[in-house]
Amino acid sequence: MTIPEGFVELRNEEIERVIKGYPFACMVANTPEGLVANHIPLIFKGGKWLIGHLAKTNPLPQLVERDQEVLCIFTGEEAYISAKDFPKKQEKDEHVPTWNYEVVHVYGKIRFYRDYDSRMAAVGFLTKQVERQVNPERPWKMAYAPQDYIMEQLEHVIAFDVTITRVHAKFKLNQRDSIADVEGIIQSLKARGEKGMAATMQKRLDARLAQIETETDKISSPDKA
Repeated sequence: MTIPEGFVELRNEEIERVIKGYPFACMVANTPEGLVANHIPLIFKGGKWLIGHLAKTNPLPQLVERDQEVLCIFTGEEAYISAKDFPKKQEKDEHVPTWNYEVVHVYGKIRFYRDYDSRMAAVGFLTKQVERQVNPERPWKMAYAPQDYIMEQLEHVIAFDVTITRVHAKFKLNQRDSIADVEGIIQSLKARGEKGMAATMQKRLDARLAQIETETDKISSPDKA
């Protein structure tokens, strides 16, 4: 992934926000049959692993070797930005449309597990994390379902983990544009219902304004010691 200067994201908390907030990922593996992609939820655990499961009928475990590298792609907020979203200055229209997005590429070594405990843990991690997000007051628990039914369902899946080796993150959010332009884009996004991207850009803009204020304070109040 090409990451121009200014779009690279290195903050662990922001990278984890995307991985945890948008767990439905695309996992890509190089196999004897060529590149194979699976679209599956992946749970970030302990800062070192991604945990998931596949249908037992999925051929991937037979196509990749133990500890083979895979690429897991997480996509956060994304939105089309029209040239009309930029405030016009002096009646000039010198902008073109673009696309804003947050994307995290996680590389790691994959291992598959067929034992009951691993399969139960993989499904349990997924259920626990996502239920807290969608039903924070009364999350559904696997214990609510009959045990024999859960055991029967687990017979149809294979668990796996990906030991993370490297992470590349790219957040393209109009960082190179003026504050006035970013404010105008945020208002346009809100007007057409793109609240997620608007909130993401507003958070980054607030941090940018805070940084400017800090730097201004340093200039206006130099250390006289």
